[in-house]
Amino acid sequence: MSKKQAFNPYLPGYEYIPDAEPHIVGDRVYIYGSHDIFNGLSFCMGDYICYSAPVNDLGNWRFEGTIFRKDQDPEAKPVRAINGMAAPDMVQGPDGRFYLYYFIGGTGMISVAVCNEPAGKYEFYGYVRYSDFVPIGKKNEPFMFDPGVFMDDDGKLYLYVGFGLKDNPIILAGHKPTLTGPMCFELNPNDMLTVIHGPRHIGVAGEPNAEGSGYEGHEFLEASSMRKFGDTYYYIYSSLQSHELCYAYSKSPYKDFVFGGVLVSNGDIGVDGIHDTNHARNDTGNTHGSLIEIDGRYYVFYHRHTNRKQSSRQACAEEIRFENEKFYQAEMTSCGLNNGPLEGSGVYPASICCNLYGALGTKFLTMIKRGYDDVPFLTQSGPDYDPDKEDEDRKPPVQYIANMCDGALAGYKYFDLEKTQKIAVKLRGKAQGVLRVAADESGALEFCRININVDSRNLQIFEGSINRDTEFDHKKAPLYFIYEGEGTFDFVYFKLYSHSEK
Repeated sequence: MSKKQAFNPYLPGYEYIPDAEPHIVGDRVYIYGSHDIFNGLSFCMGDYICYSAPVNDLGNWRFEGTIFRKDQDPEAKPVRAINGMAAPDMVQGPDGRFYLYYFIGGTGMISVAVCNEPAGKYEFYGYVRYSDFVPIGKKNEPFMFDPGVFMDDDGKLYLYVGFGLKDNPIILAGHKPTLTGPMCFELNPNDMLTVIHGPRHIGVAGEPNAEGSGYEGHEFLEASSMRKFGDTYYYIYSSLQSHELCYAYSKSPYKDFVFGGVLVSNGDIGVDGIHDTNHARNDTGNTHGSLIEIDGRYYVFYHRHTNRKQSSRQACAEEIRFENEKFYQAEMTSCGLNNGPLEGSGVYPASICCNLYGALGTKFLTMIKRGYDDVPFLTQSGPDYDPDKEDEDRKPPVQYIANMCDGALAGYKYFDLEKTQKIAVKLRGKAQGVLRVAADESGALEFCRININVDSRNLQIFEGSINRDTEFDHKKAPLYFIYEGEGTFDFVYFKLYSHSEK
């Protein structure tokens, strides 16, 4: 199979896989995440599926199928909003088998499934428990949520859990929040279930104990994950800001963690002077993910939000700078896993935008859909799609940007435009105006102007030539499509033409 360019989101546009934990097994990266249903009532309503890619070809993701169904868990209840299967994590045990740790809403416990292969058919294995066989979460402890599992070099096994928001009755379902920070359990690696030590607080602060801790403004919320690079442990979590993944570091896996910084925000808050959810580069919402290293490059995995609400989330990833044992916040891009700009020729789906907003700015999304007046948004052309039930008569839906209206901006980073001569767009709707293409968000560095007159639900093509006199870095250039005019349209594809194409 030939090597492909890597886009964001890196999975097919019809896949909604948030909370993705990346793990390298052999020569492949495997993604273990929750499974949203497009336009679903709530989070995580689908069964667990898995994708993988070669470590040297992160644009070639392969669907591995459904690896675990909700009805395999004895505590699974009929589908209700609080009973989605959330945020799994995987670790290989000393017996060579692969263990999937996960959470089902309403149980308050951490479940485990097991398989002989990293992406095979997992079978229910048991619940994480104390030595008296009582599951954790059943002794009036703080809430067990979003399990992160980690096997250290010395063979010791650790589980990290917690949820730090006190005012969320749907998720908490009567359990106490983990207000003072995440908890760590050491588990027996012989059975992968039984607690040896814990719960212990690892030093990452929650809201009540944040003052003077270094965690102020970035207190623990959820999304526990652990990684080790060199002799340093990196605990990854989502803060009370919710749109950001943060990290803390220590020389111990279970104590003395110091705040390190922000890894990524799904609105680029913290990048280039962006400070709040009303002026972010996308509508924001929760996020969850982790870090991996491949051949000296580091990548942060997270998710973005689509469809004007929080429960249609998609997997994204960025290369992230790591120097002197510290990580520096990554910028959201369209070329995250590509190890460089995308090619300046070829057809690209409009849905790989990394920035999207309109004249009304951005919002932190909820389960109630945001209104769409003066707001462009990502959606898809049909209902939810299950590739495990592929029907020859039904094509996968196409994701696109809807409601491009006056003042709307769709941004893409980055492209090598050194040889690009022309840009064409495929649109549908009813609109008349100009689509300005610029190398900055203000539009001051405009280098292409596309006049449009859309009057059809069928796709129509409009194009414009690039002005080579506009000064910017053509070898690593953003593309900002800014609409000025009347009416609205769907933005489905764009095509870049090099000088060698006719």
